[in-house]
Amino acid sequence: MSGDHQTLALLLFSAFVAVTLGITTWVSRHRHGTAEEFYAGGRLFSPMENGFAIAGDYMSAASFLGISGLIALFGYDGMLYSVGFLVAWLVVLFLVAELVRNCGRFTLADVVASRMAERPVRIAAGTSSVTVSVLYLVAQMVGAGSLVALLLGGTGGAVRTWTVVGVGALMVVYVTLGGMRATTWIQIVKAVLLMAGAGALTVLVLVRFHGDVNALLTTAAAHSGHGGDFLVPGLKYGGDWTARLDFISLGLALVLGTAGLPHILSRFYTVPTARAARRSVVWSIGLIGCFYLMTIVLGLGAAALVGSDAVRASGAAGNTAVPLLALELGGGAGSTGGTVLFAVVAAVAFATILAVVAGITLASSASVAHDLYASLRRRRRGAPPRGEVAVARVAAAGTGAVAIALSLLARELNVAFLVGLAFAVAASANLPVLLYSLFWRNFTTRGAVWSVYGGLIPALLLVALSPVVSGSPGAVFPGVDFQVFPLENPGLVSIPLGFLGGWIGTVTSSEPPDPARHAETEVRSLTGAGAV
Repeated sequence: MSGDHQTLALLLFSAFVAVTLGITTWVSRHRHGTAEEFYAGGRLFSPMENGFAIAGDYMSAASFLGISGLIALFGYDGMLYSVGFLVAWLVVLFLVAELVRNCGRFTLADVVASRMAERPVRIAAGTSSVTVSVLYLVAQMVGAGSLVALLLGGTGGAVRTWTVVGVGALMVVYVTLGGMRATTWIQIVKAVLLMAGAGALTVLVLVRFHGDVNALLTTAAAHSGHGGDFLVPGLKYGGDWTARLDFISLGLALVLGTAGLPHILSRFYTVPTARAARRSVVWSIGLIGCFYLMTIVLGLGAAALVGSDAVRASGAAGNTAVPLLALELGGGAGSTGGTVLFAVVAAVAFATILAVVAGITLASSASVAHDLYASLRRRRRGAPPRGEVAVARVAAAGTGAVAIALSLLARELNVAFLVGLAFAVAASANLPVLLYSLFWRNFTTRGAVWSVYGGLIPALLLVALSPVVSGSPGAVFPGVDFQVFPLENPGLVSIPLGFLGGWIGTVTSSEPPDPARHAETEVRSLTGAGAV
């Protein structure tokens, strides 16, 4: 890349970082230091503001970089990610949003602990939430490393390493200084920038083909290297039974995982009422739906105008497809238009990563402080929350350090694929206990704990024993082979195990179910009576 190209993009990066740090500093001067302020932004956001923030939280580097890259490389099969990520919001809207807002206070564990023994349930749910958050963070940081390495023209490990460390440091600053209020405004700004950037690229792709979608499809197929197979199912997930089961497993994880993501669930607590939470989801579905339709056009455009081979040559995982498409749409390498458009898209993608990692880090630190720390120190009733908030700020730094270390190991993997793994763990460990707690009258504490660990442990174990970690050229450790589980995504096995663990734990428990507490939870979840 040219020096002007790099300079412009770095200036735009710096401008966004300066604006977001300004927001964080301004918010930090007006905060009250309470747990409600830090975790939920004082519950002062409107449905539209929260809807934009949810969309900003959800439209991650996996969406903008990873999905478009997968579509550019694998055509029809890559579109599964776009469809799965969008359809998942129907589960959130109809089963989770309003009920979670009514039953909880700050975290997923609040919902489950409302009718169970607090300590074991909070430890289990907190552990699961932190695990999911770290996996999600890894995906965002891998995307940041790929993006900045492409921008600076460096393929060495040093560029990616320092990028990941820099992103980690910024997210810790956002969370520790500004809490939920600063994070929310950063996500709103990022959502507007991302929709504008993706919309502009989509229009340019369609203009290049004079609005003829059929011409776009046929050109993409011709330049993909796969011909007609590019536009039909089976290029990535076809063939043998293992690939087909992987397809089903991934679909289950994407559709069910969103409702168990801690950083998405925590957004429902930032609005004043359950009705506002439901309206927030309606706003976010509209924004997210438009965005995922655009990712399909961008992926096909990258295949048609850049070529699948060129995308693969820049990065085997396809994470650089959209920046390369922007360069081509602007006039190609070395042109002023290409330089400007590439720099703008790279800056928007970088803004996307910074905003998402801030939201995830906040959710993770809330789980550490509000669930794990509070439970392990056997918090007394009425204990002041200020110490808990201080722990959350320290936890943000710890979470960032762990995510940085794991990101450096997984930097050659596709970011959308990495997010798929996080969704599988969320769907296996968090969703079963959440649904059981809300809808099963006889659910017990043992059932809740067994449900979380019954999904979490198999999901992590199956990933460790899968081709993702060893035994394949694109694995985290390609030089060794301890692969036992043939599927890349564990959801097909681990999600049913999470539900099964909750059922077995409940039916074998000596603890009698408490009909009164269930009735109280049911009334509260449906009516909002007594909600915080």
